[in-house]
Amino acid sequence: MTDSMEEINYIEAKTILSPLRKGDSWFGIGYNMNLYRGCQHGCIYCDTRSKCYRIGDISRIAVKKNAMALLEKELTVKRKKKATIGTGSMNDPYMPVEKDLQLVRNALEIISRFRFPVHVITKSSLIERDCDILQDISQTYAAVSFTITTTDNELAAKIEPGASLPAERLRAMEKLADKGIYTGVTLMPLLPFINDTTDNLESIIRQAVDAGASYILPAFGMTLREGSRDYYYQSLERLFPGLKMKYEHLFKSEYICNSPFSKDLLECFETLKSELHF
Repeated sequence: MTDSMEEINYIEAKTILSPLRKGDSWFGIGYNMNLYRGCQHGCIYCDTRSKCYRIGDISRIAVKKNAMALLEKELTVKRKKKATIGTGSMNDPYMPVEKDLQLVRNALEIISRFRFPVHVITKSSLIERDCDILQDISQTYAAVSFTITTTDNELAAKIEPGASLPAERLRAMEKLADKGIYTGVTLMPLLPFINDTTDNLESIIRQAVDAGASYILPAFGMTLREGSRDYYYQSLERLFPGLKMKYEHLFKSEYICNSPFSKDLLECFETLKSELHF
């Protein structure tokens, strides 16, 4: 049993698959599946801290102890539309606690049996463990998106302290791609004045393509709202002194905070896309 099991709460969930009301243009997801509440990765920019989600302290992890029974029941419903099940939008499904509890692995085994497609979003190399099941689901459809915001391991340790280092994510991506699993990168967020440089963008893209990425989904900025903004600004004061004032002047209380260098980033992205054919 690892240290990741400390201070874990167990809760009963009412449902495990949440249908998306609107179409998902990013990932093609029809249902969201969250097996945990909260996240251990501690990314300073995490939108899940926003007050609108009513989660509170996301470092307090809750495990949905009846998740497997609910998933089996919900997939058994004959009228259940065959749509892609996504996981990783509200927390990382492969955070450290998953190594012990294996909820994701058990859920993937059920999903594989019912032949539903999946899309996993993660910052963890732990997903390598489940290559066998993902290969089986790939007969229907399986995609794995690795979120990579920088190739600088030192910077990543500051802004994503509990996640696998970028080098570890890229190695995991290569292993999945070598096994024929459709994989790519969510290149987001690009934090203004921190990792929103064309050099960083190019480094991520070139290394991702070398690792077998079939697609790259970028966003040239970040989002901030009540709750997540407070935590992010506190983190800026601690990690990047003086930057908070720059944000407050430029973005005020805006939700979407685009990089001031968005035009250059887009041009760089399109040039590399044409060159590398991803």
